[in-house]
Amino acid sequence: MLRSLLPRTCFAVVLALLAFMGLSHAPAAAQSPAIDDDDIGGVVRSASGPEAGVWVIAETTELPTKFARIVVTDDQGRFVIPDLPKSVNYTVWARGYGLIDSPKRRAKAGQVLEITAAAAPDAASAAQYYPAIYWYSMLKMPPAKDFGGASDIPQNISLELWRRRFNNTDCIGCHQIGQEATRTVPAAFGTFKSGEEAWMRRVASGQTGEWMINRLAGELGGVPFKYLGDWTDRIAKGALPPSKPARPEGVERNVVVTSWEWATEKHFVHDLISSDRRYPTVNAYGPLYGSPEYSTDDMPILDPKTHTVRFFKMPVADPKAPESFGPPLHPNATVNPIGASAYWGEEKIWSQKANNHNGMFDKKGRVWFAAAVRGIENPDVCKKGSEHPSAKAFPLERSGRQVSMLDPATNKYNFIDTCFTTHHPQFGYDADDTLWLSGTGPVAGWVNTRLWEETGDAFKAQGWAPFVLDTNANGRVDDYSEPGKPAEAGKDMRVAGSGPYAVMPHPSDGSVWYTVNVFVGTPGFMRFDPKTKLSEFYAIPKNGIGVRGGDIDKNGVLWGSGSNGSLISFDRRKCKGPLNGPTATGEHCPEGFAFHRYPGPGFEGFETDSAEASYYTWVDHHDTVGLGENVPISTANLNDGFVAYKDGKMIMLRIPYPIGFFAKGLDGRIDDPNAGWKGRGLWSTSGDRTPWLMEGGKGSKPRAVHIQVRPDPLAK
Repeated sequence: MLRSLLPRTCFAVVLALLAFMGLSHAPAAAQSPAIDDDDIGGVVRSASGPEAGVWVIAETTELPTKFARIVVTDDQGRFVIPDLPKSVNYTVWARGYGLIDSPKRRAKAGQVLEITAAAAPDAASAAQYYPAIYWYSMLKMPPAKDFGGASDIPQNISLELWRRRFNNTDCIGCHQIGQEATRTVPAAFGTFKSGEEAWMRRVASGQTGEWMINRLAGELGGVPFKYLGDWTDRIAKGALPPSKPARPEGVERNVVVTSWEWATEKHFVHDLISSDRRYPTVNAYGPLYGSPEYSTDDMPILDPKTHTVRFFKMPVADPKAPESFGPPLHPNATVNPIGASAYWGEEKIWSQKANNHNGMFDKKGRVWFAAAVRGIENPDVCKKGSEHPSAKAFPLERSGRQVSMLDPATNKYNFIDTCFTTHHPQFGYDADDTLWLSGTGPVAGWVNTRLWEETGDAFKAQGWAPFVLDTNANGRVDDYSEPGKPAEAGKDMRVAGSGPYAVMPHPSDGSVWYTVNVFVGTPGFMRFDPKTKLSEFYAIPKNGIGVRGGDIDKNGVLWGSGSNGSLISFDRRKCKGPLNGPTATGEHCPEGFAFHRYPGPGFEGFETDSAEASYYTWVDHHDTVGLGENVPISTANLNDGFVAYKDGKMIMLRIPYPIGFFAKGLDGRIDDPNAGWKGRGLWSTSGDRTPWLMEGGKGSKPRAVHIQVRPDPLAK
């Protein structure tokens, strides 16, 4: 109709004007993809033509919680945002590397749009959309000559330990460093003579200020302030990342991301759980359960079908139990802020007792948590003089976090008191449905959940054992030498450090693996045999630096987030020498290790290693994501999402909005095995301890995300 009423030249002018405003409909149906009435589709074009590999975001605030769905354009700039809730209005825009955000427009499901993209006017504008790694890699590392007591760096700090601290343990264990909020200094802090001084003030903020100061000014001698200050000073003067991110390619363009706000603007969500790792159809289409750790006892629960969020107040057995902050037994935060926050002033925003760190579904649909149920001091049944078999062998005095279980069918919350501390729960593959826990310090710890159900007796159902290497090679636990003391002929050797971090029950041989000594000691993988109670330890080679979260695949190969910016794999089957005996103490199987570099630039002087600081790695046993079975997937904490390793290649699963997505864990679920890509997906949550640092600033809430991989970018 419009064409018939206007001369050809006027019609062309109108189309150009509409395109400039980003409001035009696709001029020809053949140029736009076919859609259903619950989709939004169209084309993204710029002055250069169709824009391939850019994201199109549809967001609404008209559902019970803020909702967004994000897709990637194909090689012709076309997109389909599928299966949107109807009868609500969406804000739709395009975002891509080399561009600035297109004008936002209002749309509803069923519409076909043409979105006009604009090239970034300069390098600085383009860089504002880059993932944090491109900025963080501009941070300089101290030269090798400054270590070993030759400078202000403490003599006991090696270059490898420094790199571990600045990779996936310290600051980046809690925050994404490099996004806009961290590469700039808040004006609320005032003015400073130098960036170094500004960083001293910055880390003294909030309820974790004491811990941050102790780490940076104490253990590392205050030297990090110099390097962090230099970094932000250079950026303030206009320094830009020397490299640029690539747009999504291949299967990366098939990704569909859905997100929901949950929790509150003051609380973080460390992790979420959607299903039983072993049986991923458990809790199909059901609610997601969050773990807010030490920010609050109000556990968020998201129903993705109704887009609603509710909260469950996690209790403790003793209402007089003290608040706890940080790692159990070693609190790393004060109850009240020690320095005013640039965002919350002196307000105490975190308060909790349950300290819910992680959850795990069982096959009956109940959710088990690593959560505190009492104070730190253990009851007598755990200590010396107890008749408990494990206490007789290795008594335990304190436990900072135990186990709890919520039955959604009855809403009953159960306390399962443990003598050992807990961190990550994971069910084994045995008939007893044994729950294995990490965070257990000097011991392997477990709960026989079948026995607990039969008796209701938490102490009868639990057990623990120290990590003992079979250095006398006789196949049983004997008298052993203690950690830190010389090996003794004819004896076994007990090993200890900062204890287990990730826990990984083997799918077939009954053993249980851990990543160990993430923060203190020699990092590596530990194997525990529940039958013999003997352990094996495999140290990460020096060039691996360290490891944090990890998982095991169906073949028994271990995968871990390496501190050298790589995905570490370890295959025990490749070991050439003996697995026990006096020489099998950690460095006896270097041939079992391999390193697979994560995407992204490296630090100056370490360009062969990525600066990626992955927090955790999980293996998709059941093709819940759509990339295939047995695919390891790591959190890409500085790359705004996740990275999967398949067929020797890294596949980025980016979440481009809000900028600053930072996950600590991930979980897969199959809602309907017969529904193709629509019936499965990866679940996670933004887990940065300071959600107000991501795009949107103060008032932003953590987001639960669902990542699906469809067969092509236009599948609906």
